[in-house]
Amino acid sequence: MPIPISRVAIISPEDGKPTGVGYGITPDGEKVRVCRRTGRTSRECHGGHKQLYRDELRDRLRESLGLDNVMQVPRLEKIVLNMGVGEASRQARLLEGAIADMITIAGQRPVTTRAKRSIAGFRLREGNAVGVKVTLRGDRMWEFFDRLINLAIPRIRDFRGLSLNSFDGNGNYSFGVSEQLIFPEIDYDKIDTIRGMDITLVTTAPDDESARALLEAFGFPLRRDQG
Repeated sequence: MPIPISRVAIISPEDGKPTGVGYGITPDGEKVRVCRRTGRTSRECHGGHKQLYRDELRDRLRESLGLDNVMQVPRLEKIVLNMGVGEASRQARLLEGAIADMITIAGQRPVTTRAKRSIAGFRLREGNAVGVKVTLRGDRMWEFFDRLINLAIPRIRDFRGLSLNSFDGNGNYSFGVSEQLIFPEIDYDKIDTIRGMDITLVTTAPDDESARALLEAFGFPLRRDQG
């Protein structure tokens, strides 16, 4: 059952008390999320799943997977976000809207994806813009992963867990969301249209079984009635 967003609190990792998240500008001119309680950037006071992995999960996974050393333990390497804009070649504003949404969600400007070949039936020419893509690594990846699990996924309507059949055979997991509104950063009154996106979690796991163990250790909501 989805968790109402009104019942979700963001906790400051410094003092364990509820806080809000705003935006600030770094000396380099970069827009970053800021903990309103402490004034520190989310990168400076970041805990969440990154810290959980370092403090607890890495050693636990090494034991459960029977690995010789901690360097063999699978980890989250990057997260790739893809947002398709099928009509972008004829309506430039749709591409602009997708870029704006992706910047808001990911905190990073996306690259434009383009058609690799022409498809006459869809009036699509090679090189036409068809979407936008962002690759998140490091702290931005962990920030997004925390928000994805704690805030966004619980807002999916009639959510019953993510399929176990979405691993790719190489330790990576992909799934789609039907609307960008599950991310609380998105203001309904400011978007031009409802659009979905594909999310790929790229891990260093050598196989799907190890990747599943990693994601389940994080509390990623995979359906347990499958597999």
